[in-house]
Amino acid sequence: MARVKGALATRKRRKKVLKLAKGYWGAKSKHFKMAKEAVMKSGNYAYIGRKQRKRDFRRLWITRISAGCKANGINYSTFMNGLKKADIALNRKMLSEIAIADAEAFTALVEKAKAAL
Repeated sequence: MARVKGALATRKRRKKVLKLAKGYWGAKSKHFKMAKEAVMKSGNYAYIGRKQRKRDFRRLWITRISAGCKANGINYSTFMNGLKKADIALNRKMLSEIAIADAEAFTALVEKAKAAL
């Protein structure tokens, strides 16, 4: 059986890593060893960032809802408890959008939540 040399596979692997490292500063975009380390590290950051983005948006939505609640004389936890008791199933993303875009509708939701308590 003929001997298989690994040049093609090695070149493909290195080109793939260098393509991912395109735009990195200095030798990180040119030298394979540094590029490989930078790509692995950036992959870890991207993985962590996908989890953090969900947390960050939830915090933002809760802050917006809380601000809308305070304007209507109720705190966030009481408002959410009232919505649950009133069988109003809206997620925090939609509640925050309502609080920003439509203050009258949010006030109506607060009144329903207060009545359910």
